[in-house]
Amino acid sequence: MTVLKETSRTFFIPITFLKKDLKTTVAAAYLCMRAIDEIEDHEELPTTVKTDLLNEISQLLKSSANEDAYQSLIAPYKDKLPEVSLRLFDWLSLCPEGIRKTVADSTSEMAEGMAKWAAKGWIVKTKEDLDEYTYYVAGLVGTMLSDIWLWGAGVETDRDLAIGYGRGLQAVNILRNQDEDSERGVSFMPEGWTREDLFKYAEENLAKADEYNKSIKKRSILMFCKIPLALAHKTLDAMRKGHVKMTRSEVEQTVEEVTSDIN
Repeated sequence: MTVLKETSRTFFIPITFLKKDLKTTVAAAYLCMRAIDEIEDHEELPTTVKTDLLNEISQLLKSSANEDAYQSLIAPYKDKLPEVSLRLFDWLSLCPEGIRKTVADSTSEMAEGMAKWAAKGWIVKTKEDLDEYTYYVAGLVGTMLSDIWLWGAGVETDRDLAIGYGRGLQAVNILRNQDEDSERGVSFMPEGWTREDLFKYAEENLAKADEYNKSIKKRSILMFCKIPLALAHKTLDAMRKGHVKMTRSEVEQTVEEVTSDIN
């Protein structure tokens, strides 16, 4: 939980609402995916290194590879990678045996997709490209969580809506980081699209997230799912008004609002 808090304050808050076993599973699963995300986003690693590492990690996760194999793979970059990436197999080992393969398979697919898009230079040309990229980096989080809800709580959710949920959150991130991405020569904006088109894409997918949440009756899981969504909706509103992001007090107020609504 300490590493999780250092890695993502956005997800740390909703994870704290989950009950013990689900809390550990979701935290560990999220850290698995964050471990490879930090490699994809690394500012110092050359793109060819990122592509090779991510492809190799994907293959390791498909096999019965162990901690030693992973440590050998990342050894040349150990001084550059953050703790969350160095400890990928620690996070995987924390996942209960009944769901561990699902988490490994989802993380493997994400790593393979990230490698593919690193090789492309993260240049999106069509809506289909955008759909594919956002599926790999965020939609897969949604489908993995759907698997965890079913395994750990018997809660069945729509996987297509789960992908939409992930895409919506990622689209908000893309809008927020558009200038920064442009400076490093990366564009997630399909050719011919305006920023308004990207806002509509985010809103359409966040609407799927709203539908996704309607099927969840278990309070702790609903809390987990509603908080990031509420923050995404409010971040979109803030950006439409010309602000880059929400203030800390606005985040805290949103969490309180969601909590009281569900109560």
